[in-house]
Amino acid sequence: MAAELIAGVDEVGRGALFGPVVAAAVILPESAAAELAALGVTDSKLLSPVQRDRLVEQVRRLAMDCRIGFASVREIDRLNILQASLLAMRRAIARLSPQPELCLVDGNQRIPGLPIPQQPIIKGDQTCLAIAAASILAKVWRDRLIVRLSARYPHYDLATNKGYGTAAHRLALQTYGCTSQHRRSFKPCQLDAFPVQQRLDFGS
Repeated sequence: MAAELIAGVDEVGRGALFGPVVAAAVILPESAAAELAALGVTDSKLLSPVQRDRLVEQVRRLAMDCRIGFASVREIDRLNILQASLLAMRRAIARLSPQPELCLVDGNQRIPGLPIPQQPIIKGDQTCLAIAAASILAKVWRDRLIVRLSARYPHYDLATNKGYGTAAHRLALQTYGCTSQHRRSFKPCQLDAFPVQQRLDFGS
């Protein structure tokens, strides 16, 4: 009897002020579990950037399939960050081939409209290898995107803060206002709070 196909699913970027929320879904064969555990796969937040960059290549090498999904800044502002995060996860799962028979989802929320059985797991990125692998994949993909965008939006120290609300990022918001990639539904990005209401989209 064939083993059940199980995907681990996680998202990153919920708390950021800039850029999309990104999810990853990963199906790991049983044969990969011991090797990835030995390599140190765990919650991406517990790893250094160098460790994540090394491990993401191993995840891609050993996974049966792994996919990214994201929700845009406009979707975050329209839906709210929780619903946008769940949408990103659903999109990542939909891209998997083969489709899993069960999805293990980091957190305590079920993904609406998912046509596959699912099980939310609180702190799943620390207890479930497939979810941990997904957290690494999503984190590396999103960080690389934000670094690329930092060249277009140089005032916000994005290469360092990855879109999160550091002191330097908040000061830049107060000075320059928002770009089209800032989340207007997040309080630090609401322009009416700023003495200077200058829009910097750099040609967008």
